[in-house]
Amino acid sequence: MSDVQAQHGHDSHAAPAHSNIKKIVNIVFLLALPLLLVLGLVKSYTAHEAGNHPAAMDEQAVMARIQKVGKLSMGASVRVPKSGEEVFKAQCTNCHTAGLVGAPKFADAAAWAPRIKTGFEALLNSALKGKGSMGAQGGGAFADDDIARAVVYMANAGGAKFVEPKAPATPASAASASK
Repeated sequence: MSDVQAQHGHDSHAAPAHSNIKKIVNIVFLLALPLLLVLGLVKSYTAHEAGNHPAAMDEQAVMARIQKVGKLSMGASVRVPKSGEEVFKAQCTNCHTAGLVGAPKFADAAAWAPRIKTGFEALLNSALKGKGSMGAQGGGAFADDDIARAVVYMANAGGAKFVEPKAPATPASAASASK
């Protein structure tokens, strides 16, 4: 029995010698196929982008392709003007209601009289730039015209007869007024 196995053994299933060449050809083909596919796609893409479309290289087309993703548009902000009382309650009341650190108390005619004599412009300048312990705008972040209305509100409560400045025209109100 061992003779039969030797004749029909393992060697009968072995591939002929020319199969090594087939293996090499198969490997080269399998490596070359994806490479050829990629090269074909690249050639097709570059021909499509530059050669077939003459308008693709004009200045407008190039600028459209390289433009920034987002755009920032600076327009007029919509700000609602505050009344003198609103600004006073939001910012000035902390010191002027109690008279802290030398601030004239609200509605104290004796404390406001010497300040009122200097005039509205001097009071507004002190409020905007700061004076003594009070910082510029009393440390707030209001518009100058809002601070002006707060100065008039406090000074008038202390005996002045200042006219409250009008709020600047907003773009929406200016457009409706021109119609």
